[in-house]
Amino acid sequence: MISKIDLKKVASYKSTTTLETDKVLNLIYGLNGTGKSTFSNYLLKREDEKYKDCSIIGLDKNHEILVYNQTFIQENFFESENLKGIFTLSKENKEAITKIARAEKEIENLEEEKTKTTKKLETENISIGKKLENAKVTIWKIKTDFSGGDRVLEFCLEGHKGSKDNLFNHIQGLTKPTDKPTKSIDDLKNDVQAIMGENAQKYAYVPKITFSSSSTETEKIFDKQIVGNENSSVSELITKLGNSDWVKSGLNYLPEEPFKENKDCPFCQEKTITNILTENIKGYFDASYEADINAIKTFLGEYLQAIQQIPNKTVFESNPKFESFKQDFEIKFSAFNQLVKSNKKKIEEKIKNPSVPQTLEISTKLLEEVNLVISKINASILEHNDKIDKKATVKTAIKKTFWQIMRWDYDQTISSYLSDKGISKTKTDLLNITIKGVDKTIVEQRSIISEQQKQTVNIEKAIANINDGLIDLGITDFEIENHEENLYKIVRDENKEKVFRSLSEGEKMIISFLYFLEMCRGKQDATETGKKKIIIIDDPISSLSHIYVFNIGRLIKNEFFGKKEIKKDEATGEKVTIWNYKYEQVFILTHSLYFFYEITETKHDERKETQKLFRLIKNNDGSRFQTMKYEEIQNDYQAYWSIIKDENQPPALIANCMRNVIEYFFNFVQKKDLNNFFFNQEPFKSSNRFQAFNRYINRESHSLGQNIFDFKEFDYNDFRDGFAELFKVAGYEEHYKKMIK
Repeated sequence: MISKIDLKKVASYKSTTTLETDKVLNLIYGLNGTGKSTFSNYLLKREDEKYKDCSIIGLDKNHEILVYNQTFIQENFFESENLKGIFTLSKENKEAITKIARAEKEIENLEEEKTKTTKKLETENISIGKKLENAKVTIWKIKTDFSGGDRVLEFCLEGHKGSKDNLFNHIQGLTKPTDKPTKSIDDLKNDVQAIMGENAQKYAYVPKITFSSSSTETEKIFDKQIVGNENSSVSELITKLGNSDWVKSGLNYLPEEPFKENKDCPFCQEKTITNILTENIKGYFDASYEADINAIKTFLGEYLQAIQQIPNKTVFESNPKFESFKQDFEIKFSAFNQLVKSNKKKIEEKIKNPSVPQTLEISTKLLEEVNLVISKINASILEHNDKIDKKATVKTAIKKTFWQIMRWDYDQTISSYLSDKGISKTKTDLLNITIKGVDKTIVEQRSIISEQQKQTVNIEKAIANINDGLIDLGITDFEIENHEENLYKIVRDENKEKVFRSLSEGEKMIISFLYFLEMCRGKQDATETGKKKIIIIDDPISSLSHIYVFNIGRLIKNEFFGKKEIKKDEATGEKVTIWNYKYEQVFILTHSLYFFYEITETKHDERKETQKLFRLIKNNDGSRFQTMKYEEIQNDYQAYWSIIKDENQPPALIANCMRNVIEYFFNFVQKKDLNNFFFNQEPFKSSNRFQAFNRYINRESHSLGQNIFDFKEFDYNDFRDGFAELFKVAGYEEHYKKMIK
């Protein structure tokens, strides 16, 4: 069933105009020229290029639209005097009819099953569609994150920034990495900046540390107890003291030259030191002792020089690649420095106390560990410099790593959707299989109907129905006959020749409408299977005299309106009203308020349940539909007033409606002579403002049907004020106020 019709950019439908309905019966009232023919022609020829901006919701392949309008009359009568044959089912062959009825009932059940299954399929598709859209929105964050802000990695998105679909399909097609990528997004940004930033340049290598005095650390002299001459007279005493270093240090406080008087001892401060004692002590520290001390001093000098040649830590820190190895380097570099400084102190201590053995630590292993870190720094520098030389290759590698990171980070979103999609596909595949099976069964049932109809179609019955309809309308001077297979022709009395053009417009309208009724009831082909029919009837009383309007209205009601049936609800036991319709949906358009009123259901509850009323209006903005209440149905006189109140209506239509109202009210109701009374009084006689209104309303040529009107003369306010003034002068101001509300 049609639920919505949009008309746009065709004829008087300038902008989008919508008719929405949920009823089987739809009645549309509109004056001539408001767009009724355009509406019915669109439904007749929806594929025509001029209707490309129009649309319709609710149709499917099981619907057939049948349209009665002037186009239908021309195509079926004016171009050919032979009518297409219309087939109806004969009731003679009861067995065939039973099979057809059974097949039609089966099709009805199958269509109901298909509808339910299709709704399930639509629901599932909508559900997985929403999940897909949510996944796309989540993945789209990649685009918003990396094409905004610093945009360092935006190049990775090339070719995938245009749409959510493109980006989602790309990342969904990637294989998830086995392990989490070792690099982070910040790492990639640093890599890009290193090769593409404003300060991108090659870095110098960091020098390895050399320590020339590492061999000193293994010298045996540091383990040696260095003592003086054992033959000296004081050797036994110094040995007992056990501290020759202490004694030797005391010599620094004695004079170098011989002295006459005893000197103060630098230790006990008594005058116990003599020249002889001094010489004996000096003799204790012989040339061998001095040679060892000097050797140690030499080693200390060399060791100090080697320490001074160790590069300062700032040499390494200044390199941009140092940061990644900073912690490891500082630990090992500090350990190496502490070791050599500790060795330096031990050598200095050995000089002060030669007799005390000292063991120096070996710095070689720590130095190797420091240089290993430096090697790693230099390897990073080498990699960086190589990247500078191969930017394109590096960018490709960065891009690949970027998408590996994205695929890993968004795996939950992708995996969740793919899981839901797999479950949904299983469901939809089963539903589609069910629908295909139902469609196949429907085709089989329609084949049964088609085969049985070959035995039951009866063109003679269609001819009889149309001729009976003519007689029922009181038309007896012509009828239709079977011309040849599937074709009719019209004959008048004994005249069997072509007589269609001798028919009046009203007679053509009647015969065409009876033909249309039969076409709705029957089939145009013996093999045609039943479809749900949507009927469009556009002004069926055009050119008919009033004596036929009631009859046509009765035909329409009997054929197209529903039949009410009261049934008992088996579940609740309550009485329920059921409306049975022959046709899926009906649209009736008319310009006649009388006919519109005639076919409108008068009972409020039944009208509300079964019919929807519309008004089709047109002004300078174009045609549009309005829903209409039963209470709004007006006679022609009221309709004229409605147009007069709408200043957006065409000037000629407003002025013409004013003239029709004046003629009806004054000439026919009040029996007043407009020309001899009203227009010879003030203000019409002297006011320039009402001259155009006066000329148009009082025009003598009006009686001849000549509607000559210059739009340039029309001013809505002047005409409306003149119109009001006319009623005021005549004494019917209250009537004007009532109607103009």
